[in-house]
Amino acid sequence: MKNVRTVAVAAAAALSVVSLAACGSGSDAKASGGGDPQVRFTLSIPDPIDSSVGVTAKHFADEVAKDSGNSIKVTVVPNGTSFGGDQKAAITRVTQGSLDATILSTSVYAGTIKQMNALSLPFLFKDTAQMADYLAGQPGKDLAGLLESQAKTHEVAFLTRTPREITNSVRPIEKPADLDGLKLRVPGNPLWTTFFSSLGASPTPMDFSEVFTALQTGTIDGQENPVEVPVANKFYQVQKYLSLTNHMSDAFVLALSDAKWDSLSKKQQDAMEKAGAETGTFKTKYDADQSTKQIAELKNNGMKVNKLSDSAVADFRDKARALYPQFRDLIGGDFMDETTAFIDAK
Repeated sequence: MKNVRTVAVAAAAALSVVSLAACGSGSDAKASGGGDPQVRFTLSIPDPIDSSVGVTAKHFADEVAKDSGNSIKVTVVPNGTSFGGDQKAAITRVTQGSLDATILSTSVYAGTIKQMNALSLPFLFKDTAQMADYLAGQPGKDLAGLLESQAKTHEVAFLTRTPREITNSVRPIEKPADLDGLKLRVPGNPLWTTFFSSLGASPTPMDFSEVFTALQTGTIDGQENPVEVPVANKFYQVQKYLSLTNHMSDAFVLALSDAKWDSLSKKQQDAMEKAGAETGTFKTKYDADQSTKQIAELKNNGMKVNKLSDSAVADFRDKARALYPQFRDLIGGDFMDETTAFIDAK
């Protein structure tokens, strides 16, 4: 188990793809000043290089080079090109050791490790700081252990992500009843479909590539995602309201295959952990700053933005918590209990 626990945020910059050089091979040059042979590996991400994940990945690469005395060189490969855009396939390849490292969402890992679903329980976290505490605490340690045992993957950093918000073209969402009758695009996961159905909405799983056209034609009324998504996809052209509901979250996992992790010296592993911790701090601040700018951009493009009142948040949370017993099998009863106990103690 690692010495340093982390929670991180994302940023952007491009690097050219470099072939993996096996650790300790005769062709590896010594790092500057001698010491460990230089190790090169690729960090594959699903998002563009100028996205939050891309910026974070590049920041991590720079920190690793600095902390390892240039004995580790990380090349960031964006847009899912290393795994054909199939994030589930990426998990399989990291497990097998044919991908060096990835940054992937906990919701993607949930298909392999069901306990990852806990992070997306509706109205679980009151804010990003509480999520960071959860990931740095015993629940995060247990999730890291499950990554090791079930996916042969070493977690270098859990990275926070801004929570999900609702956009729609009908009305602002100020209380649970405002969702009644709205047709919203959601991921095809019971956490989403059960939650929104219970509030009277019509949750509609749909491939994301179809969402803009569906919003434009009125096939759906709205969608829910972190605020960077409506900005990047120009949903302000087809949506009138942004409601800062903070209703659900997920996180990212920066992870190495066990084979790649084990190829590093102890000194290099320590450098990786240190870089992961610093990158966690960087990402959280970066995302908060970007979110403020993104909300302003949506306002400037004509969207009306509202926040929930404290009483509305309490009402939403009570209704969400009433659904939690239905999610025990989806998450695992023991980890569900651990999660709620950790949150309730804060």
